[in-house]
Amino acid sequence: MILIIDFGSQFNQLISRRVRENNVFCKIVPPDIAISSIKKLNPEGIILSGGPSSIYEKNSPKANKVIFDLNIPILGICYGLQFMVDALGGGVKYAKKREYGFAELNLKKQINVLEGINKKTNCWMSHGDSIESLPDGFVISASTDNTRIAAVYNTKRKLFGLQFHPEVEHTPQGKKIIRNFLFNICKCKKNWTMKSFAKESVSNIRDTVRDSKVILGLSGGVDSSVTASLIQKAIGKNLTCIFVDNGLLRKNEASQLKISLKQHLNINIRFVSAVNKFLKALSSVTDPEKKRKIIGKIFMDVFENEAAKIKNADYLAQGTLYPDIIESVSAFGGPTSVIKSHHNVGGLPKKMKLKLVEPLKYLFKDEVRKLGKELGLPDELIWRQPFPGPGLAIRIIGKITRQRLAVIRDVDELLLEEIRNAGYYKKLWQSFAVLLPIKSVGVMGDKRTYENIVAVRAVTSKDAMTADWAKLPHKLLAKISNRIINEVKGVNRVVYDISSKPPGTIEWE
Repeated sequence: MILIIDFGSQFNQLISRRVRENNVFCKIVPPDIAISSIKKLNPEGIILSGGPSSIYEKNSPKANKVIFDLNIPILGICYGLQFMVDALGGGVKYAKKREYGFAELNLKKQINVLEGINKKTNCWMSHGDSIESLPDGFVISASTDNTRIAAVYNTKRKLFGLQFHPEVEHTPQGKKIIRNFLFNICKCKKNWTMKSFAKESVSNIRDTVRDSKVILGLSGGVDSSVTASLIQKAIGKNLTCIFVDNGLLRKNEASQLKISLKQHLNINIRFVSAVNKFLKALSSVTDPEKKRKIIGKIFMDVFENEAAKIKNADYLAQGTLYPDIIESVSAFGGPTSVIKSHHNVGGLPKKMKLKLVEPLKYLFKDEVRKLGKELGLPDELIWRQPFPGPGLAIRIIGKITRQRLAVIRDVDELLLEEIRNAGYYKKLWQSFAVLLPIKSVGVMGDKRTYENIVAVRAVTSKDAMTADWAKLPHKLLAKISNRIINEVKGVNRVVYDISSKPPGTIEWE
């Protein structure tokens, strides 16, 4: 196994992902993990993640320096490298010129983790500090025009460091660098698979829940459907799923999913309508964080009311994924920045009667789809595009009314119909529309109109941590725009969002 010490990077789980892609098990832990715990885990290697702090700041996160004396191979990435350098007597300072984005990496030595890497290759930088001096025994193996020390090694002590991020897609040879660390340096074996993950998860769920009953919030998306299937394998009839119609779903989605879920999941499902409760609470709310908090609270109220009807229901299960967590809270104790609350993470009330079970919380969407395949779920459920827990509440910018919901539902239906007809549904990570809080002047039937603006958003991604706007054909965009304006009453202008993530997020709110 590989141990990953989390210093708070937004990308720290991508490191875990890259390790798992190579069928190697890994575990993410906070910086304050005890040396005795590390020895007990007995990892083949340790990776120190990046992070938002500066090592010279007063409260910057630090691990026990003794890790460097354990004779375990260690790879430091960005802040992880700076911690290594500082801990062993080197110097780190504020960089005169910060480096964010692509940079050309020039290799001085193609050895150890850089073995087989092109002498000149692109890499992804994201740092405001730089290494001024190296500890004894370290050698520079790569530089960029802006960063003299971009990669280092100390072969004798099995210590390696990268100032850039090999874990992100934007470093083209990053996967190879991580493979070099796993297999050439740490001598890991390929023995972790989605099948083994499923087996381990079922065992963990049984050990945690025992004879208690679990209630699962079932939305019909791949996350909650896979969660339901996994828990059902663990505890059988002790799982009860609840589908809540919050009034924020797509057009006819509640009725369609009711049929689909009963057909594909041999699980006890209760359908609850709480439309009026949600819409009344959201009627005058415009702030997106408040929307999420309100939805999370009512969601829990509904669940706890249902839980009261089920004897020994002590657990609430959710299909929470890692991107939800990393944007909402620090997943492993590191100082990760909060981007936005997710209704099933930061949106949940602090005091809950039910304990949480979240078996997918360290997985990405494509990994969940692989798990769904392993569990035998149909493509109809596995390949649904992600739909946010707060639903259309965060796709309506500003106030939520029944009239505005009707507009965005009609737009969404037409958009997805055209995306499917053009053969793009599975190619895109997400495709959706956003109703803006402003109106524009238009001309329809020789008359002046003053109506709503709709933004269409379509992105490609592998894990939702980063995403690029989809280069859809102009002919398809024109057809989508034409149909929306002509067929949806109340819309006279359609715009296309060409923002990537980062700097934007996938959803607008």
